[in-house]
Amino acid sequence: MGTNATNPKEVSSDVPLSKSGETATNLNGASKGNGNGKDKTATAETQTGKPSAGSSAANRKPKPRCRSLGPVANLEEHVPSDWWRRVFNAYYLKTDGDVVEDESITKDEVSQFIQVLGTPPQDAMILDLCCGQGRHTLELARRGYKNVHGVDRSHYLIQKAKTRARKEGLSAKFREGDARKIDFPADTFDFILILGNSFGYFDTTADDLRVLKEVFRILKPWGKILIDVTDGTYIKSTYDPRSWEWIGDKYFVCRERSLSLDNQRLISREIITHVEKGVLEDQFYAERLYDKETLQSLFNTAKFSDTVFHGTITPDSQRNQDLGMMAQRLIVTAQVKKEWTPVKPKTAKPQIRSIAVILGDPQKKDPIKPGAVFDDDDIYTIDQLKSALKNADNYNVTYLTNHNTLISDLVKLEGKIDYVFNLCDEGYNNEARKELHVPSLLEILNIPYTGGGPQCLAYCYDKSLVRGIAAEMEIPVPPAFFIKPEDTTFEFLVDFPVIVKPNFGDSSIGITQRSVAFELEQLVNAITEIRANVGYDKPILVERYLTGADMTVGIIGNPPENYVVLPIIEEDYSGLPADLPRICGYEAKWMPSSPYACLKSKPAQLPPNTEKFIVSCCLKLFERLECRDYARFDWRLDSEGNPYLLEVNPNPGWCWDGHLAKMAGISFISYAEMVRLILLAAEIRLKLTDVSFGATDLLNAR
Repeated sequence: MGTNATNPKEVSSDVPLSKSGETATNLNGASKGNGNGKDKTATAETQTGKPSAGSSAANRKPKPRCRSLGPVANLEEHVPSDWWRRVFNAYYLKTDGDVVEDESITKDEVSQFIQVLGTPPQDAMILDLCCGQGRHTLELARRGYKNVHGVDRSHYLIQKAKTRARKEGLSAKFREGDARKIDFPADTFDFILILGNSFGYFDTTADDLRVLKEVFRILKPWGKILIDVTDGTYIKSTYDPRSWEWIGDKYFVCRERSLSLDNQRLISREIITHVEKGVLEDQFYAERLYDKETLQSLFNTAKFSDTVFHGTITPDSQRNQDLGMMAQRLIVTAQVKKEWTPVKPKTAKPQIRSIAVILGDPQKKDPIKPGAVFDDDDIYTIDQLKSALKNADNYNVTYLTNHNTLISDLVKLEGKIDYVFNLCDEGYNNEARKELHVPSLLEILNIPYTGGGPQCLAYCYDKSLVRGIAAEMEIPVPPAFFIKPEDTTFEFLVDFPVIVKPNFGDSSIGITQRSVAFELEQLVNAITEIRANVGYDKPILVERYLTGADMTVGIIGNPPENYVVLPIIEEDYSGLPADLPRICGYEAKWMPSSPYACLKSKPAQLPPNTEKFIVSCCLKLFERLECRDYARFDWRLDSEGNPYLLEVNPNPGWCWDGHLAKMAGISFISYAEMVRLILLAAEIRLKLTDVSFGATDLLNAR
């Protein structure tokens, strides 16, 4: 029997089971056995022919375990170019905790670094770049340093650092960021530290050089850099090709290592196993092995002066196990000798920006809207937007709503606008599948614009594709199977209850109370209804119906540098009649006379670890799917509280009473301020402004 086989008791007696224990069901209501396996049935495959996110591991509840690759002949072939995005998480704090979580080691290191730097004054501006969970930053703050900042790429570790700073009442400030593009003005810091072997993670020395050039830029004249980095010469001759160790009574770590083909990097593989849960991680990473000569050359190329090597450092680990790249590290300092960066004169008047707002065309039919027309509610929504932009300072706004003349109107505006505020989520000519046509047109005309590009919109319009990408990233999605337009039978691969959705589309088109099926007949009826309403030429997704909290996550900005995660909200179904399924579908969004019109949103109440996991997944998806400026992510919990991704919405609903505005309101951000933040996010990305914002200083950005 398959793991998600239908219980024969749930199906009428004339429905035979297939050989695999799955039900081969005819969409006319009859069932069809697959006999010798040669009958044509719709299987849970994506359009690429590979198993969909609804099959195999993606169908099960999210578990921490993963599958090990087994023996690997060449470690280097398995190293992702961006391995550093994935490795620095809770497991890192456990596997490397003998050093990076040992307070005595941190205190000894900070004492040594302070001595090497000549005991900086207490008011010195200090940046701990690639700070991890902030162990050195926090220790400096404990010693009275008033202006210490930490920057790291890992969302998990930065949140850990912020939590520890708040708990201890320390003034250290933390933000997420990429070391190759540091979000600070020129000439900001007196000292910049790159500690704990946090240098040399990128594929090329060119990226390492970019880091040093950024450090040079934001250091003040006569400022100093201190790097604590693996002694490459020592590691090449002493690294252990294989090692293992127990961490406590539950965790077992095996490591394999080899030198890269060019002999310049140490390739490492780490398999983390839990005695009860099995393999948790099988991860590969690579770190560049610098010696004194190459480091000296790199510093010279970055225009640093007076490079000095201050000996080596070796941590005194109490665990007395494999120290890997931390075993022996070089301590290097260098100085910046440059002129102060010229300060741009402040203009007497703020810059006036000219923008064009593209909306749907009220004169054309819109199949998604009730009656296929723009009604008074739509016009009111547009007027609320116009009011928000009218009250925003320093904007001249032009509105483009006539799609018959849209191309010629944009050509006439060439050189007269700074960018387009693309709010045409209806799609070109109000055709939802042509939403990507608008940014495509703007790119052809070389006009900057807000929001996701054509590729992003194409990705996210296809629910099955997003599920596959999420599953590949080990982000849980509900069990599901895919029904192609030409299919007349399908193999039932998930347990009831299920929800039936058009695979393409937005605004919950085709999703009503009848989309939730608790038995086979209801499922067939739901599929038939969607095909009648949406069209036979559209594929359908049948997904496990989850009964836990129905949540939405909003992000404004562009990770990793400038963004804010809005408070997570969940749908409040308490006012809904008990016999109706708990979904926020077409009826809730478009039919004020429906019982679903009573739905409201409220702040989600989630366990801290669940919230962190969801936010982390959303940030990864934001970047992977190439979202820009703002996006919304729909999640749902199962009956046991496990989270599953449902959809990703680039360029989400911007209306005054939509989910994004509700989330902003919880943070006391008005609708007008939310619109301004979206514009600000785009302007930062387009390099039209030097302003920045993040989760810690959102109010200042407003």
